[in-house]
Amino acid sequence: MSIVRIPPVLRAQAAGNKQVEIDGGTVGDVLQGLVERYPSLRGQLLDGDGGLHRFVNVYLNDQDVRYLQQLATPVSVADTVVILPAMAGGA
Repeated sequence: MSIVRIPPVLRAQAAGNKQVEIDGGTVGDVLQGLVERYPSLRGQLLDGDGGLHRFVNVYLNDQDVRYLQQLATPVSVADTVVILPAMAGGA
């Protein structure tokens, strides 16, 4: 199982968990498993077509999956998936 790290802003929708272990062969499988376990995360992470929401960054072992194979990026049991909602605003 891959480790998924959940940022503080999304932990309330993930039963307060900082990280969880999810099975999956790709980043997309892992995220799908995550939203099946915590359905209220679906709207935060995925768009209406099941793709990655444009304001969410997902990293596999410190590499942005948008520069790899996106949701089709393979994962192994030793991998860590990190979810980071994009920040906006400022002066």
